[in-house]
Amino acid sequence: MNIHIDVIVIEDNELFRDSLKEAINKSSDINCKYTFSSGEAALDFIAKEELVPDIILLDIGLPGMNGIELIPELRKLSPTSKIIIITVHDDDENVFNAICAGASGYLLKDLSSEKILASIIEVMNGGAPMNSHIAKKVLNMFRDQNVKSNGYSLSEREKEILSLLVEGLSKKQIAEKIFLSHHTVDSHLRNIYAKLEVHSRSSAISKAIKEKLL
Repeated sequence: MNIHIDVIVIEDNELFRDSLKEAINKSSDINCKYTFSSGEAALDFIAKEELVPDIILLDIGLPGMNGIELIPELRKLSPTSKIIIITVHDDDENVFNAICAGASGYLLKDLSSEKILASIIEVMNGGAPMNSHIAKKVLNMFRDQNVKSNGYSLSEREKEILSLLVEGLSKKQIAEKIFLSHHTVDSHLRNIYAKLEVHSRSSAISKAIKEKLL
């Protein structure tokens, strides 16, 4: 069955913005009709046109409102859209703040267009793609924050699965990595979400980072 994914790009670098749009539109499954050079322009258009993109590719270093400040505003207007940060910034603070704000993925601009397209599909399939060293940064944030947390009575297995979510693994990849059935992983994820009182992967990751659960 063919899928169809609608993407918008919010990026102030015209050359990169246009090349990204061109690469996306070469795919038979993914379409990019609208691009914006600022967050304010995107918010105005989304509100006016009641636009509901599947994926929002978002730069951090935008003029005016930056990408991280933009995430909660985009989520208010289009709560079902998945937001993928695509940026040159890989410092801990930006990674941390983007994930806490609800980004579903964090990519660097040096990725090939093929990997960016694959990441879009991965997010639509429930994944949370990150460059490998970004995922390691996130896990290091957990380890470096030596503060006692609530814990939410997560079991060791649930903590392991939550850690793999942060690394960006899909449910299928988690099942394969820790030798469990997809059904069992689903059951663990339902328990994790219930204990954390969240309803999505990005919310679980955000809460885990904010409250230092790992």
